[in-house]
Amino acid sequence: MRSSEISKIETKSKKFSESCQLPARVQRHFEPKPQTLTVHVDNLVLTGACGGLGQALARRFLAGGARVALVGLNRPVLEALAQGAPGRCRVYTPDVSDPAAMQAMARDWVTRVGLPDAVIANAGVAGGYDTAEANDLMVFRRMLEINLLGVATTFQPFVAAMRERGRGQLVGVASLAGWRGLPGNGAYCASKAGLIRYLESLRAELRGSGVGVLTVSPGYLRTALTAGNRFAMPGLMEPDEAARRIAQAMAQGREQCVLPRRLGWLQRALGVLPATWTDPLLLRQPRKPRVGEAGATPIPGLPPSHEKN
Repeated sequence: MRSSEISKIETKSKKFSESCQLPARVQRHFEPKPQTLTVHVDNLVLTGACGGLGQALARRFLAGGARVALVGLNRPVLEALAQGAPGRCRVYTPDVSDPAAMQAMARDWVTRVGLPDAVIANAGVAGGYDTAEANDLMVFRRMLEINLLGVATTFQPFVAAMRERGRGQLVGVASLAGWRGLPGNGAYCASKAGLIRYLESLRAELRGSGVGVLTVSPGYLRTALTAGNRFAMPGLMEPDEAARRIAQAMAQGREQCVLPRRLGWLQRALGVLPATWTDPLLLRQPRKPRVGEAGATPIPGLPPSHEKN
């Protein structure tokens, strides 16, 4: 999206929001409060550890002395990370949407190292989607399995024990794409919107138990998932900076982490402005590559034929 179009949306958003703005004292009443708990992470389970953000998170926590379960599908990348912290890592390569495989991973880690202080569900996939294409239905299903079900499958083996202990932190990496539907990106937006609501529900269920839930909503990060994008990416952030801010949000016991905050406001503007204003702007932007197109990232678990569409 061009900077002039971003400015146009922000100007319209400001005028619209000012016309219906609540008094400051009322706004403060509705602002989310911190969870009033902090977590020192000495023991971490991290999925999606072989991606750009996952590697950055792994390096940050390993540098702080943590023991880390590195969960992902690219074993060589995970083993290279583990070599940087001998004796403090184990490598696991399950499908995050497979409950039995994730439960086996959790049992092995807890037996060897102990119950984690925090679990970061970072595994995710992205890709364009066209409802008119029958083959894309399998892409939609697989995206939901990894991006949404995979988070619940990652958390499930640890929740009861964390609640009984009265301490822990569950971190789900969602996306600003979950705040509003974007043309040609319906499957990804739907999976991340569902994840945001799931984390919201889980947070309410666990409130008061000592187990916190942090929703991370990144915009554009400089990773393999965005390398093939054929459009401008405002607020593009380096993975190391994103990892720093996520770790800070965890240490502060926060419930929400938006990266970067300015892009979060832009997404909110898109959500409150009339669709007749925003849809024409969005429709003019190039779309994210679909599976099989140049620049698309592979989605694990799809039949080989889908990669050649």
